[in-house]
Amino acid sequence: MGNTDKPEPQSKSKNKTHLIQNFYLENDLFADTDSDYTNGMRYSLAASQTKNVEDSKLPKFLKTANLKLLKAYEGFFPKKAKGVKIGTRFIATFAQRMYTPADKEPTKVIIDQRPYAGWLYFGMATHLRTNRQLNTLELDLGIIGPAALGREIQDAVHDVRGITKFQGWDNQLGNEVGFSIIFERKNKTQKFHFGERLEADIIGHWGGSLGNVATYLNTGVEFRLGWELPDDFGTSALRPGGDNAVSGSTHEGFHLFASIDTRLVARDIFLDGNTFRKSHSVTKKNVVADAALGFSFNFHRFKFSYARIFRTKEFDLQTKYHSYGSIAISYWRKI
Repeated sequence: MGNTDKPEPQSKSKNKTHLIQNFYLENDLFADTDSDYTNGMRYSLAASQTKNVEDSKLPKFLKTANLKLLKAYEGFFPKKAKGVKIGTRFIATFAQRMYTPADKEPTKVIIDQRPYAGWLYFGMATHLRTNRQLNTLELDLGIIGPAALGREIQDAVHDVRGITKFQGWDNQLGNEVGFSIIFERKNKTQKFHFGERLEADIIGHWGGSLGNVATYLNTGVEFRLGWELPDDFGTSALRPGGDNAVSGSTHEGFHLFASIDTRLVARDIFLDGNTFRKSHSVTKKNVVADAALGFSFNFHRFKFSYARIFRTKEFDLQTKYHSYGSIAISYWRKI
């Protein structure tokens, strides 16, 4: 069992194109807490095809963006091996994340706790993949600060749920245009078979991010065990480079997964504070790790996943590790 790529199955039709909709929700209320990375939401539209982009039935804006990104992306993928089909996928993302300190009541800056912050952004990514390898190049561009509407959305949710509101949002990071350029490579083993249907695989990844929002190098691995493992590259939390653009299989299956991601962090605006203005900040830790345990199942054109993530301390004065829950729902259709 090696990592040698084999030709991807070919469709009898001229084009084999799918649109995949992904919705992610992450919240620490799943872990009965309400602090630090407290909420994240992301919707993404993934266009997946294995034939020429020019001849595909993609919406015009997806086709144009896909072609431009592919031209900028040519040097990131190894030369095409004989008999190996390289599939292309384009991802458009709209997302928001928010961060709060641990104490809700203080109206002034809490020196020993992380800053309030919201991050609202649009992302574009392109995938190049074979059976065993997936390369992701992503650009995220948006706004950090009051314009990201972190306070408004959190207050609305707390009103509906009858939860006490955070009182210190006046101290959040100031408005700042934010960007990150992310590259990530995933490599997947062939499946290990145990009996007639039980199977497993291992997916390793490495990459990094460059920008005023986040600059880091990361690496990690995911182990999956179950029935009819999906033809994708794992179940990522709502992190840059995490979309998988599943292939559109109608197989029904269920699996468990465990993963770890470790980051060497040079910059994190949500801890370091604003880039060009004075703001609250804390002394971050340069090495941070996430461990995740969860389950996933496929049914016809749907995929549902849930994970519990455990994150090590991110700054010096943080009193304990952080934990939150992550839900991902995907739906695909042919076009």
